[in-house]
Parts: sequence; structure tokens; C-alpha cells
Amino acid sequence: MTSIAKSVLSALVILICQHIVHAQVLSLKEAEDTALKNYNIIKAKSNYANASQSVIAQTKREALPNFVISAQQDYGTINGQNGPLYGFGGYGVASSGLPLPEQNWNAAFGALYLANINWEFFAFGRVKERVKVAASVFERDNMDLQQEQFQHQVKVAAAYLNLLAAQRISRSLQNNLNRADTFRFVVTTRAKNGLIAGVDSSLANAEVSAAKIALLRAQDAEQQKASELAVLMGTPDKLDFLLDTLFITKVPAIIGDSFAVKENHPVLAYYRSRIHVSEQQQKYTRTLQYPAFSLFSVYQTRGSGFHSNYATDQTAFDHKYYEGIKPVRSNYLVGVGVTWNLTTILRVHQQLTSQKFISEALRNEYNQMQQQLTAQQILAEAKLKNAVSVYTEAPVQVKAASDAYLQKSVLYKNGLTNIVDVTQALYALNRAETDRDIAYNNVWQALLLKAAAAGDFGLFINEL
Repeated sequence: MTSIAKSVLSALVILICQHIVHAQVLSLKEAEDTALKNYNIIKAKSNYANASQSVIAQTKREALPNFVISAQQDYGTINGQNGPLYGFGGYGVASSGLPLPEQNWNAAFGALYLANINWEFFAFGRVKERVKVAASVFERDNMDLQQEQFQHQVKVAAAYLNLLAAQRISRSLQNNLNRADTFRFVVTTRAKNGLIAGVDSSLANAEVSAAKIALLRAQDAEQQKASELAVLMGTPDKLDFLLDTLFITKVPAIIGDSFAVKENHPVLAYYRSRIHVSEQQQKYTRTLQYPAFSLFSVYQTRGSGFHSNYATDQTAFDHKYYEGIKPVRSNYLVGVGVTWNLTTILRVHQQLTSQKFISEALRNEYNQMQQQLTAQQILAEAKLKNAVSVYTEAPVQVKAASDAYLQKSVLYKNGLTNIVDVTQALYALNRAETDRDIAYNNVWQALLLKAAAAGDFGLFINEL
């Protein structure tokens, strides 16, 4: 080999290696990571869980006493009147003064400054149960996030395998088209030389057209599967995926192992968390029928432009602003109170009854989901067993079909058989290759179904 040829060959090898390095092969694990990072439903449920966590802190702070300070400065009259009054709707004016025999319009400034503390210090565990409800809601939302992540991992893996199967089928149909086109060239050449009938070339052309149509349909299906994977990965603008095809050619090592539905299955854990929320709500609702004990304290300071002798001298008031707003009299008050709306007992009883039915309904849904997962596990075992059986038969079928096609094509070239036999052999080979591609993929699909039913995605992803 000359030095020039060696240089050209070396450059060619380098280019091929660079192409392989730069070709971004998307592994299944990378697809899973991208999907968990980008999928907006998972992001939304993560935010819901964060919001529920914040509610726990908010609920705990609701147990703190109310501490209110206020200040008001007013200008007005203080005419009083003997008689009953109810400040309905909060519109009554708190003007205090002498019930004089006639109206006057003496007005001065006044002010009120106060600080109030009101603490519901005992309500038969009401605050504690409310915090537990908030904590159980956070647990439910967190379990919802985890089961969404688990189910999304399964969906992405299924979409990845579906796209991989579609790509392999497209490749098989491309090979079928190449064989049909090569065979057409042989047929048309022999027909031009008058060695065979011209109708054979028409049949060969028909076979090429049929192979092209089948390839186009397969490519259309491949694009659809690529779109489904792109949406699940959160990258809908990318459809040209170069997938990892190495793992699909081998059989998983744990195909013979049996796995029951795990108690901590993410879906079952989510359903249990819903029951827990309902049970905590029952406990909290039960505390609403009991009284609440409160501790309260008020300290207030008042200022007034009306002097202390105004009762005997109606001219003893001052229009000056500062004289009216400066504090001159103070009072304090401390006490303990209890409130108990007795009719609440009747309302709470019905609320408890309703909540009990809700809890029972959630248990029914949990049991139904558990039954579905058990049935899915049994089905997955059967599917995996059947898929492995087909997997072992597929190479035998391809080898026999390939030998038959080779034999028929050689016989046809030597004029010992007709084109119909060659066409049938071509069909058989194409079907065998398609069955092989699907058989390899179905083994992994069955293992994925088994992992989904068991609730352990590691059973699948660790086999890659």
C-alpha cells in the first residue's frame, strides 16, 4: 500500500471516528433524566408539594396569639342620650357624654390608643389536628409527585422502546426495498435480453412500489413515535433521535425472576396518603364540636379635648389638636373566656358522617388499584414468558426465510423458477425480519410492564 493510500485511509478513519463521537446517541437513561427535568406536569406537582409544605408552617403560626395595636384620632361632638342602642352592622357611633336636655355642637379632638392580645390557648387539640391535616396534605402531594415521576419514567421508557422498534422496522423495510430494487434490476436486464417474459419486469416494478409504500408508512409511524417521545421529554421541537440499539439485542438477566407488587409502590403510596388525609380531616372536624378557651388582655389610653368639669360647665372644652390627642386616661383589662356554639355539635355530626364515607370511598379506590396492579403483574409475567419464547424463535425464522429467498433468487436467475416464488420468498423474509425486530423489543416491553406493576423502575433500568 502506497503512502498516499495510507494517508487517505487514515484520514477516512479519523473522519469516521469523529462522526461517531459527535453523533449524539440518546440513551434511555439520558431520556429519563431529561424528561424528569423538563416535563411540566412534574414541575407543577413539585410546586404543589412545595405549596403544601408552606401551609404547614402557616398552620403552626395560626396557633400564635393575636396581638393587635390600634390608634385613632377623632374630632366630633359628645352628646349623650338615655336609651337602648345596638350597634347593628358596626355602624353605631361610640360617643360618650352627658345626656343634656338639648342638642349642642360643642366639638373637640379625641384619641384612643390600645393594644390587645387574644389567645385561644385550649380547644381540645384543634390546632394540633389542623397542623396534622396540613402535614398529611403535604405528604399526599409529595406522594403524588413521586407516583407521577414513576409513571412518567415508565411512559418515557415505553415511548423510547416504541420509537426504537419503529426505527428498526423502518431499517428492515429499507433493506426490503433495496432487495426489491436489486431484484428488479436483474429482472429488467433479463427481460431486455429476451431471456424472460416482459410481464416479469412489471411485477418487479410493482414489488418495488409496494416496498416504497411500506417504507413510507413505517417512516410515518416512526415520526409519530418520535413526536410522542419528544413531548414526554419536554423537547417537542426535536424529532431526529439517534437511539441506543445495543441493549435491545440482548435478553435481560432477570427475566426468570418473579416479583410481587411492592407495598411501597408509588401509586399505592399515593392512594394511601389520600386515605390518611381524610382520616386526619375526620379527627380535626371532631374537635370543632368542643368549646374553645381564650385568654385576652387589653390596654388602652385615651385623650379628649373635653375637660373633667364639662358636666357642670359646657364651655370646659378645648379646640386645640394636641390637647385632644395627648393621652390622659388609661385602662387595662385581662380575662379568660370560653365560647361554645352548641348547634355546632349537630353540624359537625353530619360533617363527620360525610367524611367517614369519603374515607371509605378512598379505601375502595385503593383496593381497586391494588387489584389492578396484581392483575397487571400476572399479565406481565405471562407476556415476558411469551416474549422470550418468540425471541428464541425469531432468529430461526429469519435464517430460514433468508435461505429460502437466496435459493429462489438463484433459481430464478438460472430460469428454474418463476417470479411468483421469488416474490413469496421476499415477503417471507421481510415478515421474518419485522417479527425479529418486534420480538427483541417485546422482551424489554414486557420487562417494563413487570417493573411498572411491581413498583420498582430499577428492575428495568438497571438491566440496560
